[in-house]
Amino acid sequence: MHFSLLGPVTVTTGPAAAPVELPLGPSKRRSVLAMLLLRPNSTVSVDQLVAGLWEDEPPAHARTVIQGHVSRLRAALAEGGADEHGVELTTHSSAYLLRLPASLVDTVRFDDLVARADPESAPAEAVTMLRQALALWRGPALTGTVASPPFAAAAHALEERRLTAVEALARAHGALGEYEKAAGVLHPAALGNPLREGLIADLMLVLYRTGRQSDAIAWFHRTREMLADDLGVDPGQRLNSAYQEILRAEPAAEPPPDPRTSRDPRTSHDPREPHTPRDPRGGEAPAPAAASGAPAPGPAPELLPRPPAGFLGRDAELAELTRLALPGAGQDRSYGGAPAGLPAEGGIALVTGAAGVGKTGLAVYWGHAYAAAFPDGRLFADLRGFSGGEEAEPAAVLREFLLAMGTPADQIPPSEQAAGALYRSLVAQRRLLVVLDNASSSAQVRPLLPGGPHCATLVTSRSRLDGLIATDSARPVRLHALGPEDGAALIGALLGPDRVAEDPAAAQELVTLCDGLPLALRAASAQLVARPRWRLARLATALRDERRRLALLSAEDAGVAAALRSSVARLSADDAQLLRVLGAGFAREVNTAEAAALSGADPDLIQDSLERLAEMHLLDEEATNRYVMSDLVKLFAQGDGGRGAGTSGEGSGGPPEGAGPS
Repeated sequence: MHFSLLGPVTVTTGPAAAPVELPLGPSKRRSVLAMLLLRPNSTVSVDQLVAGLWEDEPPAHARTVIQGHVSRLRAALAEGGADEHGVELTTHSSAYLLRLPASLVDTVRFDDLVARADPESAPAEAVTMLRQALALWRGPALTGTVASPPFAAAAHALEERRLTAVEALARAHGALGEYEKAAGVLHPAALGNPLREGLIADLMLVLYRTGRQSDAIAWFHRTREMLADDLGVDPGQRLNSAYQEILRAEPAAEPPPDPRTSRDPRTSHDPREPHTPRDPRGGEAPAPAAASGAPAPGPAPELLPRPPAGFLGRDAELAELTRLALPGAGQDRSYGGAPAGLPAEGGIALVTGAAGVGKTGLAVYWGHAYAAAFPDGRLFADLRGFSGGEEAEPAAVLREFLLAMGTPADQIPPSEQAAGALYRSLVAQRRLLVVLDNASSSAQVRPLLPGGPHCATLVTSRSRLDGLIATDSARPVRLHALGPEDGAALIGALLGPDRVAEDPAAAQELVTLCDGLPLALRAASAQLVARPRWRLARLATALRDERRRLALLSAEDAGVAAALRSSVARLSADDAQLLRVLGAGFAREVNTAEAAALSGADPDLIQDSLERLAEMHLLDEEATNRYVMSDLVKLFAQGDGGRGAGTSGEGSGGPPEGAGPS
């Protein structure tokens, strides 16, 4: 006979190969048994049982109800051969006692295995015992009991014991040098407990030791944002210590291969390994001009996120990034020479475009494709300009960059100006890539520009950042929506080419209904992945309903509406109101006079508002004084497009631009 609390509350009997589950009856009867099993061989008073079984005021006959459940439990246990296993349910005045060998209860066996495991001194044996302990879990503890505070507290306590065992198992694998196995143990636990800082810190360190530094750092930033959003607190000492350890440590010279990291067929390399840069249009790219002297001393930081999955197309934009940003490429005829005013080496490329168009993915993909051009490292910062929360302060980003380049924390100047000067001096002779993602303004970017002649800088923003073009010779790369062929190819990459081949016309219609936005296409594909029996035409039919389209183009917090909402949060109340008026008042194009007539405002003021909406890529100026609004922006504007605006950047929870690297 075996009693289980680590999952559904059950009692089984018979041979282990073919156990028989005893019928326990309704949830309150299972709850009585569970309370007795939580304190095996100890009395549990009727008052305790009443408090556990009824969250609100118990009925007058509660004691009688409990007596009836105990009587039926005795009968069920007797039919299962309780006497043969030394199991007895007895009454002691106004209390009950379940007497049994403690080893018959899975919680007792679990605790015994965990207590005997020693991950540090005997890791191999600990792995065996801890895996046996965790195998006893069959789901959330105490499933099938009533929903009351005592049972919630008991289930939480058991879950804490499980997580402690998970962390111990990861330590045992780590002591054996099995960092991939440690990561495999911690990752699902971290997904289910995203605010458990110690677990996240352990996962970050084992990911780093497998050569996945960018993944480790991404976990830190995600956890930091969740702590701020959910609890209003900063990361604790353990999480910060893990982050700083990763930033300061030398990268492994030859990290072990990660079989889960796919290789893009056009780059044909693992982004963590040295490789020959490749022209995204095919073939090898010309070798970049070498900087004078040996690589700069100190660690080569690797903060770039992992390459985006399913990235394709964008050949013209990738080539333009190479021409503008790659050190030495301005002197190479393959890329047409440097534009006027651009330094021969070390350019600033400014990737701009609408929310969800794939700016982050383009920058990150290019950074991985040309990793070999930057032997002194690659820095990356999400400036959170359109994340709906607090923007990243340049001083905080400078501190992270300096730590990544090996500067001891106590030697980082406290002022932004002094930290910036130290940063620029450290990178002056380095061949370094700096990616500043999701920038809100030119002023946020300027303190973070490296300035070294051999450094390249990529900046992404939903705003045009005209000031950065005017004062720092940044060169814009405007990113437009995907065309029909590339959009259908993206759907094929996400769903498999067979589903697209079944109905290519429906795939083309999906691209049109999604305005060619990679974020929208990914959200639509997520709907189809979750519904493998759906044909593309069925989703296209659903998306034709304009009332449902934005809701369908959502995947948790990564939907089009959330992204647009964070853009609109940057607008003044007047500009947001104009957006709503335009969304309701015209089909596709409008000029200043028409917009003024629709809004009833002065044409001069309307002209300025139209310019600001175009600067945020909520409108496109296709010709002089001819503004176009995409269908998805129009649908959003007709709904809640003006709400939450005029808050000086405080949005309402849209995802960061880097959340969907398409």
